[in-house]
Amino acid sequence: MKKLLLILLILNSSFLISYSQKDYEFHTKSKTAINLFKRATSFYDSKQNDQAISELEKALKEDAGFLEAHILLGDVYTDVKQFDKSAEHYKAALKIDPEYFPQNFMNLARAEMQLNQYDSAKAHLEIFMNYKTRTMDTREKADKMLKICTFASYAVKHPVPFNPVNLGEGINSEVDEYLPALTADDLSLVYTRRRVMGTDKFGRKDYNEDFLTSRKVDGKWVDAVNLGEPINTPGNEGAHCISPDGMFLYFTACNRDNFKGCDLYYSRKTGNRWSAPVNMDRIINSDSWDSQPSISADGKTIYFLSSRPGGIGKQDIWKTTKNENGSWNAPENLGPAINTTDNELSPFIHPDGHTLYFSSDGHPGMGGTDIYFSRLGDDGKWQTPSNIGYPINTGVDESSLFVNASGNMAYFASDRFNGKGGLDIYSFELYPEARPVSVSYVKGTVKDKSNQAFLEAQFEVIDIATGKTIANSVSDKTTGEFLVCLPAGKDYALNVSKEGYLFYSDHFSCKNPADSKNAYKLDIALSPTKAGEKVILKNVFYETGSFDLKTESFPELNKMISFLKLNPKVTMEVSGYTDNVGDVKSNLVLSEKRAKSVYDFLIKGSVETARLTYKGYGEGKPVAGNETEEGRSQNRRTEFVITGVK
Repeated sequence: MKKLLLILLILNSSFLISYSQKDYEFHTKSKTAINLFKRATSFYDSKQNDQAISELEKALKEDAGFLEAHILLGDVYTDVKQFDKSAEHYKAALKIDPEYFPQNFMNLARAEMQLNQYDSAKAHLEIFMNYKTRTMDTREKADKMLKICTFASYAVKHPVPFNPVNLGEGINSEVDEYLPALTADDLSLVYTRRRVMGTDKFGRKDYNEDFLTSRKVDGKWVDAVNLGEPINTPGNEGAHCISPDGMFLYFTACNRDNFKGCDLYYSRKTGNRWSAPVNMDRIINSDSWDSQPSISADGKTIYFLSSRPGGIGKQDIWKTTKNENGSWNAPENLGPAINTTDNELSPFIHPDGHTLYFSSDGHPGMGGTDIYFSRLGDDGKWQTPSNIGYPINTGVDESSLFVNASGNMAYFASDRFNGKGGLDIYSFELYPEARPVSVSYVKGTVKDKSNQAFLEAQFEVIDIATGKTIANSVSDKTTGEFLVCLPAGKDYALNVSKEGYLFYSDHFSCKNPADSKNAYKLDIALSPTKAGEKVILKNVFYETGSFDLKTESFPELNKMISFLKLNPKVTMEVSGYTDNVGDVKSNLVLSEKRAKSVYDFLIKGSVETARLTYKGYGEGKPVAGNETEEGRSQNRRTEFVITGVK
């Protein structure tokens, strides 16, 4: 009987056999093969896998029955993710002597799971479980693998629709591209490219990660360009997200600004330039690893990954929320519905604010890291995650799914499909059951009415039905551009304001999911605060045929109060108008009463009576024809006109 010392060293999920004991007897008599094996082990210990493979293949040419060489070669091929070859060598070792190292049944099963051969993997795991030599640790791992095989076998037999399309040469290259993130209009893409910069003294590759960006023109992605300084540096940048409006980039960088470990940073875009990155400070960042941020559409919540103390597993998904004063609260763990005792990765909160996509190796899956999605219930709790299904998930690791605002297209990186080289970015139509709630958006520009200069202005979007503010943001001071994501199928009020200007009022319906054809687009011209300028209050509503204000009007009228308090030298007239339906006298009376209703609301809001007047003009001064309902609707309006600036 051969004497053997087996030391199970878990290294990258591989099991290495120690032959260091002097009386160890190899499964070969060839001294040349043994020396080659020992050289291969040294290479493997220093992670020089290519050299280890070369030496082991030479050893097997000397003696094809060299069992230990087959096992180690299976381990090395597992580490470099060539699972077809690792399975081949584990099988060869088992054929030579299945009793010698029963762990090989488990190793073979692991490789078969990566190859989607789940029924075969399950059979080999069941053989392994019959051996008394198994340890408690390996038994628990085998139990987990058996559960995976049961789930995955069913998933493979019930595939979900999946047809990935490579984004093309403008995006992908011969090196790795991954972590795609798009703006809500689907026109701007930011992603990571990893290049080999050289090798160290052991022959290991040295990589550099940078952000690239591209725009879609006529339905095609143009050649990507490096995002450049100050975001990209000689160091590595990665694990990022871009806000739906394209104004903020949140990302991960390590060992910067005298902070240890990896932290979250953000940068703001102005025109075509990005600001110097800012560390999100110690209220969010910890002394542990913090990475992979995802920002909500309203900019008020960030989901991210952290290995900080107080979690459930090795790395959990956490969230932090923003206060009214702009500061961030201490992060909260998402809890056991999402996080497991294993690893969670790549959180992505869809702009609908209710659908979270993430990756995990702790929930029931296909064997590697799988993609899942969970929905936020009406009770404010995350529901049990759903595996997104095969063949989106396979036995290898999948992560970093991004879903567009419309919810119909998903993006991810993969090296499965013989792309341009390494990891490439692909898009695919997401099947209906895995889609989030459709989101639309409003976009436009803000200018000075008098000189057409672009303005940096505050804007807010309000759900008319609930009066709740959905979004607060600012337009770009260089381009005047803004973009806001909104749940589709609702009516919204928009208010735009800037010091020294009258505020702008509008309302619109977002009936369709977001795309370049359905988006609500506005070119807004703000009038300087001077006598004679006026604003149409498009979000002031009355009961039909009445002068009673609807509650939906209150946010707009409160905006007027704020404007008057910020501009104490302004005096104004509230002007009421009707269409031409009905008699002239009745319309004049109604318009006057409606103007007074607004006047009364402002007075109750502590505006001085000396600064306000009101007047009804009936059907006079129409702004559109009364021949159509649309025209009549525009003529039924309330305005305020600046009568003086003291």
